[in-house]
Amino acid sequence: MCTACSCGTRNDAATTPASATEGPARTYEVSGMTCGHCASSVSAEIGKVGGVGDVQVDLASGRVTVSGSGFSDDEIRTAVEEAGYRLAGADS
Repeated sequence: MCTACSCGTRNDAATTPASATEGPARTYEVSGMTCGHCASSVSAEIGKVGGVGDVQVDLASGRVTVSGSGFSDDEIRTAVEEAGYRLAGADS
């Protein structure tokens, strides 16, 4: 069972589906994701940020890759926190 969001799903590795990418990609580490529901929540919140073209979540590694243009690391951090998780780092 997921302990981070209590959704009742199993802790199986999951990756959100990929879509068309645009702009350079940035990779972030998000702590606290333990299930597919967690990954979907993070992906949905980040997807609301202006300029984000694609979000890919690798649950197994805790890495989130965001592509697009015109968004900041602070906006991504805020989106991750809105989903209930914590941004651990950012790479360009």
